Amino acid sequence: MSVLLDRDTRVLVQGLGREGSFHAARMRDYGTKVVGATKPGKGGTTQDGIPLFDTVAEAVDSTDANTSIVFVPAPYAMDAMLEAIDAGIDLVIAITEGVPVADMLKVTAVLETATTILVGPNGPGAITPGQAKVGIMPAENFSPGGVGFVSRSGTLTYEIADLLTRAGLGQSTCIGVGGDPVIGLPTPDAVRLLNEDPATEAIVIVGEIGGSAEERAAEYMRAEGKKPAVAFIAGRSAPPGKRMGHAGAIVSGNQGTAESKVRAFEEAGIPVANAPSEIPGLVKRALRR
Repeated sequence: MSVLLDRDTRVLVQGLGREGSFHAARMRDYGTKVVGATKPGKGGTTQDGIPLFDTVAEAVDSTDANTSIVFVPAPYAMDAMLEAIDAGIDLVIAITEGVPVADMLKVTAVLETATTILVGPNGPGAITPGQAKVGIMPAENFSPGGVGFVSRSGTLTYEIADLLTRAGLGQSTCIGVGGDPVIGLPTPDAVRLLNEDPATEAIVIVGEIGGSAEERAAEYMRAEGKKPAVAFIAGRSAPPGKRMGHAGAIVSGNQGTAESKVRAFEEAGIPVANAPSEIPGLVKRALRR
């Protein structure tokens, strides 16, 4: 099994501009089934061998696409996500950065009554190594195996996947949930998917300052955890009230501090790495228990 993506994933690209075209080609090179793209007014034509459609609904009817990746610019990303949800797409992965919070609140309100899972925005996407890649991550950093991986940081996703791969620890599914304050699939829900996945033997949780997602993930694992887990928190040196990189990486008062997140994981029996380089060793130790 796998989480979110597998060999049957059929991808529709929303926003086949420069970035969308580049990464669509990389996804196809990896073996992912990219079955179409939306480009209003160009329906019935092709671009780079990819069939174009005027709407998501037309693309779904013609291609049985079950996954969408959104490269639409931020002012229009909300409409793209809502169109995919309305068309019944199972999984929407939004790469777009800078989507207004007010727009995302509207999207998450719709998601409450929809069957669609939204990953992102402002994330690298997701990959089930050896089966499918839907996102912008460099495929060569990943390898098939049993370590599930959830991260708020795209760059750390690539770095830690490479460290795991070099240590002989392949990955089941890696999910970049995104670094914005309002996202579709939060860290606790992504952790739950991996915890319930038979192909996942251990879980790596990469968080950062800001919000309470990591504390909630730790609480979930303390109560329901079936797999050994390892954590890492980025941004420990960030001063209170200053945003560091991601829009969601900001500490306010005593909430969202690195210390509170580290303490939550340690209280749940989950070791916390001081640096990414420590993660493979901690995973190996956790798997031997």
